[in-house]
Amino acid sequence: MSGESETASSADDAEDADDADSDASTADTMRERAGENRMKLWLLLRANRLVVAGVLTVAVFVAFVAVAVAFSPSLAEKVGASDPIETLFASMITVIVTGATLVVTIGQVVLTQENGPLGDQQERMNDTLTVRDSVAGLTGSPAPTNPAAFLDAILGAATRRAEDLRESVRERGGDGPDEAALWEDVDELTAGTVENADAVRDQLDGTEFGTFDVVFAALNFDYSPKIGRAERILDDHGDALTDDERDLLGELKESLSLFGPAREHVKTLYFQWALIDLSRQILYAAVPALVVSGLMLAVVDAGTFPGRTLGIDHVTLVVGGAFAVTLLPFSLFVSYLLRVLTLVKRTLAIGPLVLRD
Repeated sequence: MSGESETASSADDAEDADDADSDASTADTMRERAGENRMKLWLLLRANRLVVAGVLTVAVFVAFVAVAVAFSPSLAEKVGASDPIETLFASMITVIVTGATLVVTIGQVVLTQENGPLGDQQERMNDTLTVRDSVAGLTGSPAPTNPAAFLDAILGAATRRAEDLRESVRERGGDGPDEAALWEDVDELTAGTVENADAVRDQLDGTEFGTFDVVFAALNFDYSPKIGRAERILDDHGDALTDDERDLLGELKESLSLFGPAREHVKTLYFQWALIDLSRQILYAAVPALVVSGLMLAVVDAGTFPGRTLGIDHVTLVVGGAFAVTLLPFSLFVSYLLRVLTLVKRTLAIGPLVLRD
């Protein structure tokens, strides 16, 4: 009785695993897997980071002015009675200098990772050449040096292996439910791999490293469930496969497996590239932010900007605009951090694991 129960349980587990693999293979692009709103995902990932920082700066200005106008007494009256401008912008000068110093420190950490003894640099080079040799063995030609072309070569190898496997099973033919099940599984794996790879290769075409386009395109190839399905085909139909077909299936799995570390390597390089750009832009933004803060401390008082426009005191508009400008370095930091954290969340598992929200 217990044996029957264990058998039934194993059958249920196998069915659940098949359902999981089938479900995972239906969502190839990152947007489909994430289940996020298109606009939200565009804002987090695709939008230009300078544009996002600019939008955040404008939002801060609008929110500051709206709240200042809504409360009573008005900001103009407070400036005349006390000195909130000095309190606010004296603190902002300290924050800007501290933040800029922190950015320089982060930049030094990135540079430290690139420095090291000769032996460590040689080991890094040897590891890189080993992977390139593996890719060359799969593609039959030297691995490209361009990151987008490098990823494209791996996807091309996976596509060819999948098509060769399907062609081999088709030519062999055969009757019976086992052969039909084998053909169905192989055809589904091949169709999913080829369709997904071709779409990503089109996205990679013409992209340049340094932009986010290369990394974003790589995110749209969902290799994890495809590796799992290849493993299940070998487990379910190992006896029905010929030696050549096992080799093709193994090479397909190797191609899919190579894409994981290749994508992570390109992603890591992008992180370093983006961090350097962020550090430089924050330092650029810190200079005008300091100038504006200093001018607000030294020049602006209750009588500097008299009058009103549309019912809003000019001094309120000036203080709100100056505050938004002094927050520009922080807005840049937030805009880049949103992209990096989203990217990290979507690529937590390098192996054949499918993570869902």
